[in-house]
Parts: sequence; C-alpha cells; structure tokens
Amino acid sequence: MTTRWLTPDEQRAWRAYIAASLLLEDAIDRQLQQDAGMPHLYYSILSVLSESPERRLRMTDLAERLKITRSRLTYAVTRLEKDGMLRREACRYDKRGSIAALTDEGFAVLERAAPGHVETVRSFLFDRLSEEQVGQLEEISAAIAQGLQEDGTRPAADDVPWRRRSSPACS
Repeated sequence: MTTRWLTPDEQRAWRAYIAASLLLEDAIDRQLQQDAGMPHLYYSILSVLSESPERRLRMTDLAERLKITRSRLTYAVTRLEKDGMLRREACRYDKRGSIAALTDEGFAVLERAAPGHVETVRSFLFDRLSEEQVGQLEEISAAIAQGLQEDGTRPAADDVPWRRRSSPACS
C-alpha cells in the first residue's frame, strides 16, 4: 500500500488547523478555570444539560452529544455530582442505565460562567472571521464530523467514542 503523503498545501492547512484548535481549546479552558473553576468539558456538560428537556439527559445521549467516551463522561459527571452541579437518576426504562440531571446550583454556575465563555469564543474565533468564513467553518466542520461518524470504511459502528463499550438502553 502506497502512503498518500500530504501535499504542501494540505500540510500547511493541517498544521494551521492543529495550532488553531489547540490554542482555542487552551484559551477557553483557561477562561473557564479562571471564571468558574472548571474545565471546558465540565462547562459543556452543564450547557448541554441546560438545553435538554427538564435539564435531564441519558448518559449515553450526553456522551454522544459531547463526542466523548462514556468512561470520560462518567468521570466528569462524578466530579460535577460531588460538587452539587448535577445528580444522577435511575433510568425508568433500563435499571442498568442512568440519567444526568442539572441541579439549580449547576444551572446558576452555568449562568455565571456563560457570559465570559461566550466572550472568549467570540473574541478568539468569530471576531476574526468574516460572515462568509463563519459559514465555511460550519460547512467544513460538519463535513469532517459527519465523515468521522458515518465513514463506511470503519471496521464497526462502535468506532465512535460514545459507543466504545456496550450500550444498554439508558446508560
């Protein structure tokens, strides 16, 4: 099998993407640590739950929305639960599964952290792009994500992070 090396243009684009994504994630993490005492992942968990019906979501669905493994989510949820920002509830449909529920305290923390988070995202990402580039960023990112989730060349459907372990109905 012949290696399909990146062209010089592809190499520059790849390196620019890596640099931008790492620097942006670092800036967001630093802002959230400073303003809310939590990493970006914890903020994202609270945010997704705040947008869910009744501020509750099955753990497997939460992992899928966040694009992370269930074990990584479980670790983060355990910490957020210990801090009183969310609670786990039994799943009515499957005794093995659980639901993450955002508490009033977690929602209050999210409300306090959101303005600084949005300003960080705006200043480090969107203020640097034209309207056309924002549309292109969405289109490019969606194409990459869809390809990684639906790529027919993958050995199994379980190759996405949130499916790397058995997936009971509510876990």
